[in-house]
Amino acid sequence: MCQGCDLSGAGLVYANLAGAQINQANLSQINLSRANLSGSNLSGSNLSGAVLFNANLTGADLRGADLRGADLRGSRLSGANLEGANLEGQIFGGSWAAV
Repeated sequence: MCQGCDLSGAGLVYANLAGAQINQANLSQINLSRANLSGSNLSGSNLSGAVLFNANLTGADLRGADLRGADLRGSRLSGANLEGANLEGQIFGGSWAAV
């Protein structure tokens, strides 16, 4: 979709981005509430302060992503790869755990 692009602050609520290539992108402060990001590549992306409330991140590649302060409440993270991701200060309440 947009490797290395700048979508900071965008509103993509309910967006269907399953399998999208959004790696190395600036997604800080983006609103991806209830978005379908299953199987998407978000590796190395800046998702600091992002709203991922009830987002589907099943099987997403989040290796090395910056998730500082991200709202992951209710998000589905089953099978997501969070290796090396910065999870400092994120909100996980009610999220499905990554395996």
